[in-house]
Amino acid sequence: MNIQKKVNFFFEDIEQFEFNKEKYREWVVRIIKSEGSVPGFLNIVFVSDEYLLDLNKKHLSHDYYTDVISFGYSFEEYDNICGDIFISIESIKENAKEYDESFKNELLRVIAHGVLHLLGYDDKKPELKKVMQEKENIYINSF
Repeated sequence: MNIQKKVNFFFEDIEQFEFNKEKYREWVVRIIKSEGSVPGFLNIVFVSDEYLLDLNKKHLSHDYYTDVISFGYSFEEYDNICGDIFISIESIKENAKEYDESFKNELLRVIAHGVLHLLGYDDKKPELKKVMQEKENIYINSF
């Protein structure tokens, strides 16, 4: 299947920004393949803080802001990874300033984080969070 049909990018309630969609698509597919999985259909949706907060409340019963939420639609009988990743661009910009990072690197970090969640990685415990952060750094450097 054509890679362009596997990873799609959308802007929901924010102004669009320019980025090389094809390069990001290829990178996301490389992450999934390097983790031993098969890419299915992924939607990466860029949204505002308020949009993501609403999703967090409605679907996860969490009443707090976050930078990314992943909803996986993969089934055990299939090897492919499918899902929606919602990313707050406002949070990306704030995090980039706070951590003295570029917008691009922070965007890559959050996309990788969302993909890793779809792949089954968890970050609820410090040791698991460390594993995810190490993988994020590896994948950012591979971009």
